[in-house]
Amino acid sequence: MLRLFHTYIDEIGTDEAGRGCLAGPVTAAALILPKDFENEVLNDSKLLSERKRTLLRPIIEKKALNFGVAHIFPEEIDKINILNASILAMHTAIGQLQIRSKFIIVDGNRFKPFQDIPHECIIKGDSKFMSIAAASVLAKTYRDEYMERLHEEFPMYNWKKNKGYPTKEHREAIRKYGLTKHHRKSFRQLPMQTSLDL
Repeated sequence: MLRLFHTYIDEIGTDEAGRGCLAGPVTAAALILPKDFENEVLNDSKLLSERKRTLLRPIIEKKALNFGVAHIFPEEIDKINILNASILAMHTAIGQLQIRSKFIIVDGNRFKPFQDIPHECIIKGDSKFMSIAAASVLAKTYRDEYMERLHEEFPMYNWKKNKGYPTKEHREAIRKYGLTKHHRKSFRQLPMQTSLDL
């Protein structure tokens, strides 16, 4: 895995988690890794076990020169749509950084300029560049932690396990109990019925 896209040693990597969920925030992280950072385990957070992500988080937080994490909640997602909310989360996380950078690398293919800092969108960037992979681990672990706290309030949706993603179990719970304030009202919460129950 590469450390830098550019030659700038203060390059920011950013990524988000929770974009496809029915409930909870979309969460982004942004960070700058030191030039000598190395880690054999680090990869796209989706390819890592929960245990590995949990072990990596304190290592990343300790070694990063700077990091920021931001949640954008369902009410805002419903107002501005999930793509804009994902970008807003990344912008907010970048805005928390204390170090001024010359370049930003972003996972995926959509981003809006942040201030006057040039950026590059990289498809599957979280499996190609360490700073994006590290940001993906922070975004995922912070979001999972948040969903586990919400689970205590609404255990019937089992967010501790599904983290708000559209699992069969989650959809069944929506059918049975309805929506909460933590659900995204602009998302199709249940699949369209294609057959009649006769």
